[in-house]
Amino acid sequence: MTTTRRVKTAVAAAGISSFALLYAPQPVLPQLAAQYHLDPGGAALAVSVATGALAIAVLPIAALSEVVGRRPVILTSVVASVVFGLLLPLMPTYPALLVLRALQGIAIAGFPGVAAAYLAERLGRAGVAAAVGAMIAGNTVGGMLGRLASGFTAGPLGWRGALLVVAGVGAVCSAITVVTLPPGAGRRGDAHLRAVARGLVTALRRPVLLAQYAVALLAMGSFVALYNAAGFRLTGDPLHLSPAIASLVFLAYATGSVSSAAAGRLVARVGRRRALIGALLLTAAGAALTLPDSLPLVIAGFLVLTCAFFAAHAVANGWAAADAPEDARGQVGGMYTATYYLGSSVGGAAGAYVYGHAGWPWLVAVVAGWLLLAVAAVVAGTAGPHPPRGAAPLQSTGGHRPTRPRTASCPQLDEPVGR
Repeated sequence: MTTTRRVKTAVAAAGISSFALLYAPQPVLPQLAAQYHLDPGGAALAVSVATGALAIAVLPIAALSEVVGRRPVILTSVVASVVFGLLLPLMPTYPALLVLRALQGIAIAGFPGVAAAYLAERLGRAGVAAAVGAMIAGNTVGGMLGRLASGFTAGPLGWRGALLVVAGVGAVCSAITVVTLPPGAGRRGDAHLRAVARGLVTALRRPVLLAQYAVALLAMGSFVALYNAAGFRLTGDPLHLSPAIASLVFLAYATGSVSSAAAGRLVARVGRRRALIGALLLTAAGAALTLPDSLPLVIAGFLVLTCAFFAAHAVANGWAAADAPEDARGQVGGMYTATYYLGSSVGGAAGAYVYGHAGWPWLVAVVAGWLLLAVAAVVAGTAGPHPPRGAAPLQSTGGHRPTRPRTASCPQLDEPVGR
């Protein structure tokens, strides 16, 4: 097996393991609520504490990898997250389960926070695009596989057995990563850490970048809020689906792979600003489509909002990477990743709380408000001259001659890779 193929196999397997484990509890939230006498908001903490811990840990872990190396961080991440996953079904109380989920989120942070930098260093610019594509595919497959596996096995095995099944899948994938991941570059040292800190300050100064962080926070929060409550909506009155059938809603994620790839063509046609605003508004429209108590309309709504959300994510993600200063690309990617998962944590928990206390229509109204705030952030943060339609904004590389960045249709080396 060639080095490039080994790298692609390793990061794809790591992505499947990491994101299957991260979102495995989402389809069994109704069972957790019944087991521990929780409302939907309390049950949703099983997802939110992990994604929140990931958001908090991703930047420190990325900085740590500058000192100890990328490969040790990635291997520790995939192994530790599986160990925590195997221990989850053994937790006797819900608080103990939440503590372990937080630790698992910290462990998982080592993969999305470090993987893109590892690929850039290991393969160079010539071979990294295909490897990043394999990694993103693994992340998408993992997120969908974990949800479907736990949803389909929760009926016969219970939620504990369902989480154990996903942990078993993660164990197989992590073993593949351990065996196939080649060594990366050596340690960077303290001097580079000082440059990382300076780049982080730079990443927080530009309004256009702050707008993309706002999109990551608010759009991801809206998306996860709806999916956290989806199990309750589909298995409760008046739809009454079984957990296995209800988990099929996560197949809508397949539309996200298509729309995120097509986002670059949309940007070329109408420009980043219009593409992003349009995708955010379409996400809100898809959420509104789920309001009637009609299963076909609910399914159609989830298909639309999922497709539109991933298009918005791809545009915002690519915009942040393209407008990142040359000396702060990694930090901009880290900030986008952190706000993305912070939105998942806070928005997911808040949305489930709203659903549990006020119902689905109020949840849709709150989500629509968040998405409109994201639109306002884009309008405010990108005010001023814009490039012609189909053209990307020029990016300074630190000198006097600007260069044209890659469009959002191509994977960015510093883009967050979670689904």
